[in-house]
Amino acid sequence: MKIKDLVCSSGLTGFYFDDQKAIKSGAKNDGFTYIGEPATDGFKSIRQSGESISVMLVLEDGQVAFGDCAAVQYSGAGGRDPLFLASDFIPIIEKEIKPLLVGKEISTFKEMAKLIDDLPLHTAIRYGVTQSILDAVAKSNKKTMAQVICNEYGTTLSNVAIPTFSQSGDDRYNNVDKMIIKRSDVMPHALINHVETKLGLNGELLEEYVTWLSNRVIEIRTDESYNPIFHIDVYGTMGMAFNNDIEKIVDLLGRLEQCAKPFALRIEGPVDAGNRTDTMIALRDIRKLSEEKNINVEIVADEWCNTYDDVVYFTDNKAGHMAQIKTPDLGGINNTIEAVLYCQKNNMGAYIGGTCNETERSAQVCAHIAMATNPVQTLAKPGMGVDEGLMLMRNEMNRIVALKNL
Repeated sequence: MKIKDLVCSSGLTGFYFDDQKAIKSGAKNDGFTYIGEPATDGFKSIRQSGESISVMLVLEDGQVAFGDCAAVQYSGAGGRDPLFLASDFIPIIEKEIKPLLVGKEISTFKEMAKLIDDLPLHTAIRYGVTQSILDAVAKSNKKTMAQVICNEYGTTLSNVAIPTFSQSGDDRYNNVDKMIIKRSDVMPHALINHVETKLGLNGELLEEYVTWLSNRVIEIRTDESYNPIFHIDVYGTMGMAFNNDIEKIVDLLGRLEQCAKPFALRIEGPVDAGNRTDTMIALRDIRKLSEEKNINVEIVADEWCNTYDDVVYFTDNKAGHMAQIKTPDLGGINNTIEAVLYCQKNNMGAYIGGTCNETERSAQVCAHIAMATNPVQTLAKPGMGVDEGLMLMRNEMNRIVALKNL
């Protein structure tokens, strides 16, 4: 079956683009926006509307396969590609991608994804176009996208939904209640992105929050079989608070472990050292010292662990216990698949993450990737409202299970 046409449409994402550099530098909230001047190239304000591009492939039998190009909330930060605006990039897709795909016979996902992912284009473009290619291969073969991945990569489709990680945004109290009621597997992310107001100069505010979190689950869960894993993203603020002193950071991890009991705890991004090598070294040393002190807190690599090569680099150096595979940052979704498989082969936890700033379509495609590759967890996305992202991911995964044997 051939691709007859490629059509683009601009769209909204499930959240916003935020200038992380300005926020870390102390930008103040004003309602749902921020006061101050942006500090990252391309931003016109510190918070602005998230944008996406749907790439629709019209097949010769009339079916339409599609995927969504989207970029992370903190675009332009931590070594990532710049701000992704639809008006800037639709012309590039029409010029660079359309001539390659229109009239092309649909072959395998691997072959066609490599054709796109090898192009020197924004990660968001490669992300969305390879989603549409996976959908086209699935439609032409009358299979689900998850089944195509299993067939091409030799994996086994999961019999159950993959554990899903909900994120709260700044509403880290009310949204926790939503997560408990809906039995989110992993929670709450919590958006700890400022030292003085969220972490505390010695970590005391985070200790108070984790204690509250543990008590709240015990207080309102309906039965003791519900034991979520706590996963908190601290955006490098531990390194900022303690001047990257590994001993002090690990001591705080030990205190947080006690605050979280009886629940397990993961801390994402304790240090952002400003570059890949130094961030890797910090996470490697934090993991090593934590294990020496028998502190059972899992460290999750995030900042500067953006591409497939970055995931390999952090994994090979044991820089943390888990890598967040930030799906838009890896470009083609073939890289997400291969990153999960690499982590699994090398004793690194694989977390199919991404961003609140994606779309319903990219979330659905990621659900298929998760079901086909069996990572430790996957992100509930898009948005920060809990209900929407959890619904999208869990429902799509349950559909995949129900259709598994057809």
